Amino acid sequence: MANVVEALVPGGKANPGPPLGPALGPLGINIKDVIDKINEKTKDFNGMQVPVKVIVADDKSFEIEVGTPPTSALIMQEIGIQKGSGEPNTTIVGNLTIPQAAKIARMKKDDILSYELKAAVKEVLGSCVPMGVTAEGMSPQECQKAIDEGQFDDVLAQEAW
Repeated sequence: MANVVEALVPGGKANPGPPLGPALGPLGINIKDVIDKINEKTKDFNGMQVPVKVIVADDKSFEIEVGTPPTSALIMQEIGIQKGSGEPNTTIVGNLTIPQAAKIARMKKDDILSYELKAAVKEVLGSCVPMGVTAEGMSPQECQKAIDEGQFDDVLAQEAW
């Protein structure tokens, strides 16, 4: 039976210390090989916490599945902030554009519940609300209504889903 180790690791900077090392050590596999493979697969998510799953088979071979970081982490990276607002309804910490939201939606395509880009962008905008991030200079809720009214159809039509 295969053993599965799940952990949140810093993108491109996993190390043999906790949480991976102690979990992988008893399984008798080469930890350095696993760490190198994880860092290679997560280098695009530099500076973010990335969920990884290491599946170790009985013959000591392993497979690595990399998840995508939380939507909030992708939003923070996209607009260049370290953390969301402590008072989201009063303090605004950044502004997300529709093309940036579409980029995040594409990164999360496998994890998102929407079948089309427009709905996926609205889902990303929903994550902006508790973070104190505006969308196209308006509240995320107003921006979602504007998307429903077709205000950004020209921009979203150019974006591939």
